Amino acid sequence: MKNNTLLSYLVHRSAPLNVPDLPETFWGPEKNRGASKEVRPFAIKITKSVIEDLNERITKRREFVEPLEDSAWTYGISTTYLKDVLTHWSTKYNWTEREALLNKYPQYMTNIQGLDIHFYRVKPYIPPERKNIKVLPLLILHGWPGSIVEFQKIIPMLTTPRPDKDFVFEVIAPSLPGYGFSQAAVRPGLATPQIAVIFKNLMLRLGFKQFYAQGGDWGSAIVSHLSSLFPDNILGTHMNMCTGIMGTSNLIWRIIGSYIPSLVVESEHADKMYPLGHHMSRLLEESGYMHIQSSKPDTIGTAAGTSPVALAAYILEKFSTWTNPEYRFRPDGGLLEKYTLDELLDNVMIYWVTNSLTTSVRLYSEHFSKAHMGSRIDELPVSVPVACAVFPHELFYQPESLIKDKYHNLVQFNHLPRGGHFAAFEEPALLADDVFKFVATVEDLKKKNIAKNKQNTEKKIKEPTKI
Repeated sequence: MKNNTLLSYLVHRSAPLNVPDLPETFWGPEKNRGASKEVRPFAIKITKSVIEDLNERITKRREFVEPLEDSAWTYGISTTYLKDVLTHWSTKYNWTEREALLNKYPQYMTNIQGLDIHFYRVKPYIPPERKNIKVLPLLILHGWPGSIVEFQKIIPMLTTPRPDKDFVFEVIAPSLPGYGFSQAAVRPGLATPQIAVIFKNLMLRLGFKQFYAQGGDWGSAIVSHLSSLFPDNILGTHMNMCTGIMGTSNLIWRIIGSYIPSLVVESEHADKMYPLGHHMSRLLEESGYMHIQSSKPDTIGTAAGTSPVALAAYILEKFSTWTNPEYRFRPDGGLLEKYTLDELLDNVMIYWVTNSLTTSVRLYSEHFSKAHMGSRIDELPVSVPVACAVFPHELFYQPESLIKDKYHNLVQFNHLPRGGHFAAFEEPALLADDVFKFVATVEDLKKKNIAKNKQNTEKKIKEPTKI
């Protein structure tokens, strides 16, 4: 009986996968059934009473439990340093100025499948002498615990023409459903593939039948689904958190590589995977949040989302260890190595003023649900051009050999010199350069294919018809 069960499982797992036709589910409340499809201008505008309430909650907090001696951030955020953060937040952080900064790019709202979706739409400035430059649409997506705050620095880098490139980007940067100013689903089932459907429809509404896509964290999963589900709409996909097919084969190769690394990974990058025990230990240490958010999202959302102090502690700790694991040994968590306190608090504020921690972490529960995992949709191959930007302090490392199982048209796989999980936030110039390089390669390939097809067509026309 056990052998029959095993055989059935193996046959099921080896069966070819068909691309599912995902329905355009209505995710919003019933009152949104008749919502207009217009694209409406939007601006962040938080009332004074919300800020006053925030400051009162910060100043009237309970006393913290003192950290253990010499523990730095190894037990989580240091409450000693958190006190400094809260002092800055309540006395120096100027929301009026920060709100104006977050409003500097054109923002819009439109209803897609029952949900009001918030997004930046930033068009490039084309100087008169570059009027023939090509403008390419680029959808960029954030993850958790990030937001559109992560893109403040990279947007102008992507929308500014470069002297050595004949194209530039028009950037569309939405807030994921349930994050920030984008409305959350009111019923279960909105996982990353379903979000891909929403963003495909967003781009179509904006007039883009084909576009490039970029993402990290959840953003990488969503753009990957866009590529596998809607390849005709995707010109190319760039990710800074590439994951292959996380199945038995992947695990077996990782184990084999622990004995013979050269079979799996280049020698100069072997230390990113091995010793296997060391890297698995780090992954387990950093994935505790994932287990609770996957199983009890509303519990942690309520516990951490109803207090600004708890919210800041929960989110800021990730911006320490996920930026560089060595930062957890520093008294300040290394937070100011890549960010300013104002920038970090901008991101926390997005979650606070929209009360979106609970709705944001529900995405973990949907992703790891039986319905999603059983669909095997994550295993669908991707045939569109793909680039992977590998930053040295990403949470886990996937070598090129294990990426190609999923991404059959991998045209770029670059190891970047520095940076961690929040690439657009930490190293916007490095990420922007990598995106430009990838798109230049894809555009050149397109030109060569067009020229080749034209040549073949002309050759056929010139050839005499054989009787």
